[in-house]
Amino acid sequence: MTATPLPLEGEFLFRLALSAGAPEMSAPGRGGELRVIPVTRGSFEGPRLKGEVVPGTTADWLRVEADGTSHMDVRLVLRTDRGQDIYMNYMGVRTGAPEVLARLGRGEAVDPGDYYFRIAIRFETGDAELAWLNRVLAVGVGQRPPTGPTYDVYVVR
Repeated sequence: MTATPLPLEGEFLFRLALSAGAPEMSAPGRGGELRVIPVTRGSFEGPRLKGEVVPGTTADWLRVEADGTSHMDVRLVLRTDRGQDIYMNYMGVRTGAPEVLARLGRGEAVDPGDYYFRIAIRFETGDAELAWLNRVLAVGVGQRPPTGPTYDVYVVR
């Protein structure tokens, strides 16, 4: 048997742009700080899906390490422009050089190539037309402009 790696292919699903509020809770955690941050609004758009984040259904349980590395645990409800609801759960990591993370923390615009920001995604929906989302994994490449996190989301094929 050969040990040739299998290819990893992806298909662009949508761009997700979020706005976040001030932390509702912040407390010391294991080696850093734990924060619960509400997602106040958002939208997504791609070749097959378009819509809005359902307000009041979202938050990021964020763990920030002493070096500034952030670990996300986010749960969202998306509603397509056709009224279909999709539950989206993602975990991710954002890290970089201390001076880059400090600039992000101050809300400055930073080139996304200067830091690492990736997420792993699962979807769930009861909508028959979108049931295929229940059977895929997705990944996202993130950036953190001053307006809030933005992700380009890809289905792993």
